[in-house]
Amino acid sequence: MRSTQIRRHAMARQERAVRTRRTILEAAAAVFDERGYTSATIGEILERAGVTKGALYFHFGSKEELALGVFAEQLAISLPPQSSKLQELVDSGLVLALRLRTEPLVRASVGLALDQGALGLDRTPAFGMWIDQTTRTLTEAKAGGELLPHVDPTETAELLVASFSGTQLLSQLRCQRQDLEHRVTVLFHHMLPGVAVPAVLARLDITPDRAGRLLAEGRLLPVEGDVAEVG
Repeated sequence: MRSTQIRRHAMARQERAVRTRRTILEAAAAVFDERGYTSATIGEILERAGVTKGALYFHFGSKEELALGVFAEQLAISLPPQSSKLQELVDSGLVLALRLRTEPLVRASVGLALDQGALGLDRTPAFGMWIDQTTRTLTEAKAGGELLPHVDPTETAELLVASFSGTQLLSQLRCQRQDLEHRVTVLFHHMLPGVAVPAVLARLDITPDRAGRLLAEGRLLPVEGDVAEVG
């Protein structure tokens, strides 16, 4: 009985810690988005989040660590596995497009990554995480015979990330990303014939409404190390 109570208490603390971390990230994202990284202060983020300084520093040791946490939100979701790795690649792009349009934290993550005025912030990890994930998926796709022989997974991953970044920026400038899922499907329809085996390409579902269905099935990835809460 005692061990059950201890486990329940530990689980409750972990859930509170995850919620607190999320609250801090959302507050930081909002402040970064409104003020820019350079002008944002820890004090403003604390006030927006409504947490103690101890709680914030338990999860993040500095403003830069906060920014890295915001960056990671672009990829912090697990989607249903598919029989085709290229379908998983398409799915991740479509879902990111939908999240960019609907989730302020993800919008702030991308905005921060593209903020050339973010003095003192190394923005390369934002793109590095994205490129690494895409490279892994493409490498598995190539091992499974889904890619044409000439395709280099790393080069293709970098091209896809760069193309997606430009596509979402154009969509933001033209219509506040309201057509982003459509633009991303156009991007895939133009790029994938140059990398995918025709038989695999013919089976891919590259439709804008797929993103909503997938997001409903997806789940946020757990945060490692959040086992207690301070403050």
